[in-house]
Amino acid sequence: MKLPLSFYTRSDVVQIAQELLGKILVTRIDGQLSSGMIVETEAYCGENDKACHANNGRRTKRTEIMFQEGGKAYVYLCYGIHHLFNVTTNVDGLADAVLVRGLEPIEGLDLMMERRKMKRLGNKLSSGPGSLSKALGITTKMYGQDLTGDTLWIEDRGIELKPINIKVGKRVGVDYAEEDALKPWRFVIRNNLWTSKPAV
Repeated sequence: MKLPLSFYTRSDVVQIAQELLGKILVTRIDGQLSSGMIVETEAYCGENDKACHANNGRRTKRTEIMFQEGGKAYVYLCYGIHHLFNVTTNVDGLADAVLVRGLEPIEGLDLMMERRKMKRLGNKLSSGPGSLSKALGITTKMYGQDLTGDTLWIEDRGIELKPINIKVGKRVGVDYAEEDALKPWRFVIRNNLWTSKPAV
């Protein structure tokens, strides 16, 4: 079942980041389907979070989609190379988002390996935010895409995780955020091979 808009428009981005674990991220591009289970996420809050691109209402051309109603794709380019996929959350005017960092592939393996130019299946296929975006064909062209549409969406297939199955740690690569870099807002499925480095 495709996640409804109401899933994304809730106010607690940290809770949403945890609940996205076990959900299935799907793309349909040129009629070709590829998907994977979300195994790692990070929460970012537009209010009082120095690690967030939209911290304290910082509104730019890049962050504009974060200020709209949740349930959109916030895709940005990192280091001019990696397309990073985020799920926007909360209501219009409040800019929260969840970065998807790791994906366990399910459907379209051959297609995903072709996109990643890999001949053997391994966890490098879709562990790490840049890798999973490339594997699923997600690029900045999908910036602002409606996550309840038919090109890029997230499904609930009934996978249930108990708290003991989830590990919590600090986010990656946000040392510049001072005390906010220590927020325990990174979530991974325990013992899953498709999570990124460094380990939680």
